Amino acid sequence: MLEYKGYLGSVAYSAEDGVLHGRLEFIRDLVTYEGKDARGIKAAFQEAVDDYLELCEAEGGKPDVTL
Repeated sequence: MLEYKGYLGSVAYSAEDGVLHGRLEFIRDLVTYEGKDARGIKAAFQEAVDDYLELCEAEGGKPDVTL
């Protein structure tokens, strides 16, 4: 699991695609990300969290909180 700003994300490997992928866990919204290596998946996860929080703010919604 990855952690950033109180959000947790999963990491799995897809042999078919040859990439790492994951999703934000323990929230109702579906937020996914992918990367080619450990550094890439971590950066994509952090970007996904930041994008999710920005989208919630822009739409006037309240983001789900995991921790």
